[in-house]
Amino acid sequence: MRKLDNKDQQIIRTLQRHGRMTNQDLAAEVNLSPSPCLRRLKLLEQSGVITGYSANINAEAYGLPVTVFVHVKLESHTEVVVKKFEADIARVDQVLECFVMTGASDYLLRVIVADLSDYENFVRRTLHSIGSIASIDSSFVYGVVKKTNVFPMTH
Repeated sequence: MRKLDNKDQQIIRTLQRHGRMTNQDLAAEVNLSPSPCLRRLKLLEQSGVITGYSANINAEAYGLPVTVFVHVKLESHTEVVVKKFEADIARVDQVLECFVMTGASDYLLRVIVADLSDYENFVRRTLHSIGSIASIDSSFVYGVVKKTNVFPMTH
């Protein structure tokens, strides 16, 4: 993967804030002419730095207002258990993110559900059915102080 310069990072940060802007507007925002800006953008896409585009959606308006961070500890760490857990969790729609962790838990899941009853069903029917889970520790989000998809500059 090629090293990003400040201009590449400016393009990325601008797109993270306003993903639907035109190349013309993007070029103006990062002080480039449209052709070099588009060339850089295509290189960022082709090299896998930009992996895709999506819309940011209000989860409450969508009908999934409850966010839960779930710490999962496995009973064992054999290759079979780990691969099965990871493959199964990757197919669960309520799990938006799954991180492999150091520390007390093995995984941290970001889960969205409609309500407490929906979360109970998720745990009982989905998580428990995966098997090989030693513990589940849930933390419910009741407010958001900061949420961004914009990376900091590295230079």
